[in-house]
Amino acid sequence: MTGPERERFDRLRLIRSPNVGPVAWRQLIDRYGGAGAALAALPELARRGGARAPRIADEARVVAEMDAVERLGGRHVMLGDADYPALLGEAASAPPVLVAKGHAMGRARAIVAMVGARNASAAACRFARELAQEVGARGGVIVSGLARGIDTAAHLGSIGSGTVAVIACGLDVAFPPENAALQERIGAEGLLLTEHPPGAEPLARHFPARNRIIAWMAQGTVVVEAAPRSGSLLTARLAAEEGREVMAVPGFPLDPRAQGCNALIRDGATLVQSAEDIFESIGRMGAGPGAVRQMGDGYAGPPPPDLREAERARVVGLLSMAPVAVDEIVRLSGCAPAAVQTALLELELAGRLQRHAGGRVSLG
Repeated sequence: MTGPERERFDRLRLIRSPNVGPVAWRQLIDRYGGAGAALAALPELARRGGARAPRIADEARVVAEMDAVERLGGRHVMLGDADYPALLGEAASAPPVLVAKGHAMGRARAIVAMVGARNASAAACRFARELAQEVGARGGVIVSGLARGIDTAAHLGSIGSGTVAVIACGLDVAFPPENAALQERIGAEGLLLTEHPPGAEPLARHFPARNRIIAWMAQGTVVVEAAPRSGSLLTARLAAEEGREVMAVPGFPLDPRAQGCNALIRDGATLVQSAEDIFESIGRMGAGPGAVRQMGDGYAGPPPPDLREAERARVVGLLSMAPVAVDEIVRLSGCAPAAVQTALLELELAGRLQRHAGGRVSLG
């Protein structure tokens, strides 16, 4: 492999290694200047965090994944690539590597997420389909999750103008099964995205992670029918946490499927009745994403010296099963921010730390 090809291979191998999440991936590459050096440092960092047998993704498995993606007509899109979704790349926990199939999105186009109930009413499905079609006619792109109900309607309405389906499984797995033909069509006429390698099944834990991609790659999220505590409301919350617009279609008060949308509107979400409402709302975001971060842009120079054991102990002692902000750990520990980040990185690589939304962490 040439230098750039080797770096891309190592970046994929790094994110496929156990306990390396999106935040750790970025920190490792920023600290060591490249994925090769990060992979070399990973076992020792994990040992310092308490891991007994640190592991790195097997090279043969990474080669097999790359071959499988190519056979399926897909490609790996990495953070920093020109066709990586720009808004998504601004999120601290954005997936470092996506598997894509289909046409790249133009950066000048507005991107609108549309989500809702799987058991949606016929009227809501029709409205979602027509709304998505109207957004596409005005130059927008619809992104959704290819689920039953509202997601399916949104894709059907926008497939002729631009639709992105984010799935919670590998490119070669159709879920739900009845959307197999639609998934294939989107891969040919629109864009399929996933952070999972081929063969990955749609496990329950994959869906909240998929929702974050949907919310973070769009200027705003529109919810069309959603029950309280639904995945659609999680997507709306994730959008709000990243400063994106949250919009909702009102529904009949006695329909449980309308309760989530009505609650969003009561709490300040924009009421949507047409595509005009959507474009007016996302227009408040301003000029859109800035320059794409290129590979290696964040290199901070040689890694800092090893932590003193007392510093590591202070950081570990402040952690519990309850999530806490990293800034609070820095304040209470009296350690330098770089020292705290190093300790947290070691714990994460050892499988002892969980990262949560809003820059919070807890013992895992």
